[in-house]
Amino acid sequence: MKLFVMRHGEAASGTPDASRPLEPLGEEEAQRTAQWLKHYLSDDEMAELNIIASPYKRARQTADIVARTLGLSSSLALPLITPDAPAESAIDWLAEHASDGSPWLLVSHMPLVADLVGRLVDGGPHARLPLGTADIVALESEVWAAGCATLRVHQSPNQIERPDH
Repeated sequence: MKLFVMRHGEAASGTPDASRPLEPLGEEEAQRTAQWLKHYLSDDEMAELNIIASPYKRARQTADIVARTLGLSSSLALPLITPDAPAESAIDWLAEHASDGSPWLLVSHMPLVADLVGRLVDGGPHARLPLGTADIVALESEVWAAGCATLRVHQSPNQIERPDH
């Protein structure tokens, strides 16, 4: 099974945290990462992709950009993947809901994305893989549990050519 974990694009500063929107740079970052994902996935995987996102505005906007780019309708807001949520809660949710063989994209925030990827790949409680804004990782696993996933790709929008070039 495949799981893509993506951090939201660059966001405006301010409070309340849940309402912070993407900056224009963040929208561009999300678009570049979405284009990369479009080329990475097979047509069948793209058609089957399920997208879940934190309910925070910047994550929802990032997920919406990806969904539009891939020609998908929308994403599901999942309250248990906010910035400071425990990685174990996300892993438990994935084990219960994302084990049907379809690929999944999870769009969230630091530190959750770092903790989640670290736990899935390494298994240790302190393992982390920090992600920059709009970074995406591709994981594969037979089951979603700590220490069971393999990291296939870590892609940054800064490594992706801009569409106007």
